[in-house]
Amino acid sequence: MLNFIIWVLLLAALLFWPMSKLVFVLSVRRLQRKLARDLNESEVAGQMNRARIISVFVSVLFSYLYNLSTIGMPTGG
Repeated sequence: MLNFIIWVLLLAALLFWPMSKLVFVLSVRRLQRKLARDLNESEVAGQMNRARIISVFVSVLFSYLYNLSTIGMPTGG
């Protein structure tokens, strides 16, 4: 069980940075296209915070599902 949790957290940590950058770029471009102007500093900072929060959930979920399919269901013993 502990081995499974370690692998899930390790993969989630490795995926967090590139995933947050990807979500950030996509959300900034979408907002720029929607507003038809460049974003100011506070809007960019808000999009970065939003991207980080989304990336935490997505990377942990993906990591859990990936490890579940490769390692298998963790057992208690």
